[in-house]
Amino acid sequence: MATTYEPIATTTLGSAAASITFSSIAATYTDLRVVLVCTTSAATNIRLRFNNDSSTLYSITTLYADGITASSDARGTLDALSWTVGGGSSTTIPQLYAADIFSYAGSTNKTSLLERSEDKSGGSLARIVGLYRSTSAINRLDLLAIGQTFSIGTTATLYGIKNA
Repeated sequence: MATTYEPIATTTLGSAAASITFSSIAATYTDLRVVLVCTTSAATNIRLRFNNDSSTLYSITTLYADGITASSDARGTLDALSWTVGGGSSTTIPQLYAADIFSYAGSTNKTSLLERSEDKSGGSLARIVGLYRSTSAINRLDLLAIGQTFSIGTTATLYGIKNA
């Protein structure tokens, strides 16, 4: 990571969990980055939610490719940002999820860039532009395994980015 990245917190699961939460995030950075490496109890949708807000203030625009096909999509009025566009999580092959959250402490709507990379079935990737239509500063992030659990050994790290 660049020297401007400062680790804020890391969680490694010792038992299965449906979510991972980073809370009380200080407003001392310009941007945030969260990195998740996980498997799940069954294939599911992995989502990112801000400030424990499950209202429909989220929207995404996606690009997805798996070596055979490529697609794009746009969705609005979601209750969280979806990371698993183009496929679900894996029970056996760890997948990499990362999100950059820009100007998270500012008073404008929050934009983010999400990515997912995997090596299952020949590999695939998704790049997602997310919008959270709230002017409130983000002080909490929830990583969610919808209807399933993150497996033991799942690791999530939150970084603060200075001088971005």
